[in-house]
Amino acid sequence: MKEFVLEKFAEIFGDNKGAEVYFVPGRVNLIGEHIDYNGGRVFPCALTIGTYGVARKREDNKLRFYSVNYGTLGIIESTIENLKLEEEAHWTNYPKGVMWAFGEKGFQISCGMDLLLYGNIPTGSGLSSSASVEILTGFILRDLFCFDLTNEDLALIGQFSENQFNGLNCGIMDQFAVAMGKKDHAIFLDTEKLTYEYVPVQLENARLVIACSNKKRELTDSKYNERRNECEVALEEIKQVIGINTLCDLNEELFEMYKVMIKDEDRCKRAKHVVSENQRTIQAVEALKKNDIELFGQLMNASHISLRDDYEVTGEELDTLVEEAWKVEGVIGSRMTGAGFGGCTVSIVREDAIDSFIEKVGTAYKEKIGYAADFYVVEVGDGPVIL
Repeated sequence: MKEFVLEKFAEIFGDNKGAEVYFVPGRVNLIGEHIDYNGGRVFPCALTIGTYGVARKREDNKLRFYSVNYGTLGIIESTIENLKLEEEAHWTNYPKGVMWAFGEKGFQISCGMDLLLYGNIPTGSGLSSSASVEILTGFILRDLFCFDLTNEDLALIGQFSENQFNGLNCGIMDQFAVAMGKKDHAIFLDTEKLTYEYVPVQLENARLVIACSNKKRELTDSKYNERRNECEVALEEIKQVIGINTLCDLNEELFEMYKVMIKDEDRCKRAKHVVSENQRTIQAVEALKKNDIELFGQLMNASHISLRDDYEVTGEELDTLVEEAWKVEGVIGSRMTGAGFGGCTVSIVREDAIDSFIEKVGTAYKEKIGYAADFYVVEVGDGPVIL
């Protein structure tokens, strides 16, 4: 892949002399959905698929961006003095946002660059292609300009750029998982305290299988920000009677005690999901540590039901993928992953059942939805690297 992207860089920008090659993974969240902005604990892992970047400093202030995935757009140009959100900038709003965020944090970019990207993450799939591009950009800037920043710093800057530049009020999970990935381990992350623990992912004769619904969605155009606002209002209502900082400070018993303070039925359902999902994530990590994969799978299934019924972020496509997966012998657990409204599911499938799983779920999905899903048997990978 290194040779491929270097050749493309030379083809687009004339030569590849002095260019460096970088890779940043995508991520999948095994359990703990829509709670990273509610102070909860999440359990994502980095993948071996992700985003490749080739970068080289320029002697002027010009920025030239090219994506192999969006080759028909050609080279998109900007300057380091003109870092603003523009519809015609397309995908480059993500790297531009990170460059802007670096400046806001006091890290000034002194010259322009040529940047080529190639990703093998399905775009809009919920596997954090945007966070991968953000961390890749930050990783490149740190290397080219010798900024004194940790990978955790890069995650926080990536989140800041997506919140403040791109307008999506996301939590920290995606950027953190991408920046801090460790091979064959998932990250048990407390999103309130930013404390974390690496937990080995040992599935014993089973594999992680991603099913991409191929229903595209843009999170900034979805109900994502609306869900976050509903949680914030519910928190303020409950805080009138109990001193908490986040919804995930509650366990299910306390929530049942104080939910009467939430004045809207939908807000109450959203908060119920948040509290129960946080508890499920804690239980799931303990199950994995005890090698109880069956319990882990049951908690994944319960997570999807909560996301479907209480948080209402699944939709026909994701529900079909999960419900068909549950019918297949050898499936230990299956749930939507990511923000929802389209995107992907993640399933734990016994190795001898993978072919049957893909055939049966794929056939049922196409018959019901009218177009095909794509399937990926994935590995748990490392974080950012210079190739």
